[in-house]
Amino acid sequence: MSDPVAAIAEPDAVGETAALFAEIRAVYGVSVVNLVWRHLATIPGALGHVWGGLRPLYVDGTIAREAAALRATLAVPAVAAVPDFVFAAAGLDAAAMVGVRQVMAAYDRTNAMALVALSAARARLAGGGGAAWRPGAEASEPGEALVLPPLVDLGAMAPGTAALVVALNRMGARSEAPVLASMYRNLAHWPAFLAVAWGVLAPLDADGRLGGAIADGLALAGVRAAGLARVAEVPALVPGLVPRVDAAIALFTGDAIARMLVVTRVLRAAVG
Repeated sequence: MSDPVAAIAEPDAVGETAALFAEIRAVYGVSVVNLVWRHLATIPGALGHVWGGLRPLYVDGTIAREAAALRATLAVPAVAAVPDFVFAAAGLDAAAMVGVRQVMAAYDRTNAMALVALSAARARLAGGGGAAWRPGAEASEPGEALVLPPLVDLGAMAPGTAALVVALNRMGARSEAPVLASMYRNLAHWPAFLAVAWGVLAPLDADGRLGGAIADGLALAGVRAAGLARVAEVPALVPGLVPRVDAAIALFTGDAIARMLVVTRVLRAAVG
């Protein structure tokens, strides 16, 4: 498996990295480790420092509450529900749609938590923090364990599927060369669903509604993260590593995670 940025593949993780990956899977309740954490694992000491500082806030439900509050206040463009007969006509049977919904549920869970947590870590590394933190009201995750299919390499996809994944990944992107979102690689097991997703998302991207919702999501996450930074105990890094770790986190929080949080919310509303 190849990744779009430097990352430690889960089967290749050993020692402390493998142990940290196992913790992350257990705490999130998802069978995979998100790319951002695997990317941090390529920087000496970064994964242990960042995850170690945030882990207590995951375990005690703080980040889950903040993620739930973010999703509750995030306004995404309204879309019509896609009828079941559309999926059936596209060759997506009930079992396929169970798999599709499981993938989207997993990323809906992990992206909201990662966005607020890692934004807080950036603020903490910079010495910042919120002055008036108001905790979110409810914790709703992790819930049941979610098992995802393997990631599909872009080069292993049929040409049409690969082109579709690249087109979807550009929707709402804030960068000219956006990180390839892992969710699309999971969903590539069902190319017909990616085609349906393109039909849902393309109009929202074309008229700016998708980008507007992503910008709003970033702003809302920033508010929640500023408060979390006050209570996150991210240990001090070797000074020379701080810019590198900050840049690694920013690569994801500034685009990919916020983008996919909104995209997933929209698609889940369409799929039902």
